[in-house]
This record gives sequence, C-alpha cells and structure tokens, in this order.
Amino acid sequence: MLSAVADLLPASGLVAIDGVDGAGKTTFADALAAVLRAKGKTVVRASVDDFHHPRAIRWQRGRTSPEGFFLDSYDHERFAEHLLVPFAAGQPFRRASHDLTSDEYVDAPPEVVPGPAILLVDGIFLHRDELAHHWDFSVFLSVDFAVSFARMAVRDGCPSDPDDPRNRRYVEGQRLYLAKCDPANRADLVIDHN
Repeated sequence: MLSAVADLLPASGLVAIDGVDGAGKTTFADALAAVLRAKGKTVVRASVDDFHHPRAIRWQRGRTSPEGFFLDSYDHERFAEHLLVPFAAGQPFRRASHDLTSDEYVDAPPEVVPGPAILLVDGIFLHRDELAHHWDFSVFLSVDFAVSFARMAVRDGCPSDPDDPRNRRYVEGQRLYLAKCDPANRADLVIDHN
C-alpha cells in the first residue's frame, strides 16, 4: 500500500499526514518516507508536535477544555512561518519552535534542501482552515476513537476507553475538529487505518 501512496505524491512539495491522536500518523509517515527515499526522492520529515504553544496558552481555557485542545494546542502561525512557507519557497526553514518537555521556545538551526524535495509532515489538525491551503497533497488516516485510544493506552498509558472523563479534552476537542474542518473531505486521500 505504501508504494501505491508514494506514487500518488507530487515529485516535490508539502505533504500532510493527518488523523486523530493514536491514528498511527508518525509510524505511517516514517514508513512512507522510507519508501519515497527508496524510490530516489529527497524527503524531509517534520511534525506539528514540534510547534506547540507554551502551556500558558495551551491551558488558557482550562486544562480539561476540549475547545482549548482544538484551538490553542499548536502555534500554527509559527508552523507556517518557520517551516511550511520557507520550505515551499526553497528558503531556509526550521523544523521546530517549541520543546514540549521543557515548555521552552527553541531556536532550531535553519536548514536548506537543495533541489526538489518533499516535506512530509505528520500531526493532528493539519486540515484546519489556516493550514489546509499549504498542502500539495494530504492524507487523512481514518481511525475510530475506540481503536486510537486502545493504541494510546499502550503508548502513553492513558485510559483505553475514549469515554473515560480523563480523555474528554482530547476526544471532544478532536470531534470539534472533525465537525468544523471535515478533514476526510479536504484530504486528497483517506485511508482506513483501523
């Protein structure tokens, strides 16, 4: 399947791998990057997870707020300014602006990729209004919350039941995204990744 997906992508440009938490976005993107490289493509991997807002902004609506998760988690302005726009223009770009562990902004080194290259980005909320127009191609990994939270329980130790109150911020925040942005409709390719 990955080879078939790789054949759908443009020779260069910005490619998004979107899906809910636990959809398998990072694993899928890493495997797709390996297939693309084997086909002779230059691939740069990045993640929106390196562009979080600081906690003070992420939690300004409350630590359990679904709206806060959807609206305040990521610094989409810096994501576009530091990575998406300069990469598309062949200019120096930065793959990170924030370290989640230290909750500090970081000054990532500028990078330049000579010649045509694919920027392969994984993350949630990549089909938001302010981001959707950046992608030359996008994939949405469709996964049921029951499946994704079972995966995250193994990966992160969170409750496996999506209806557990401790998961409300994330489930309801992502439901807001699914309802408002309809990423499966905006994506060029939807894959059932259950």
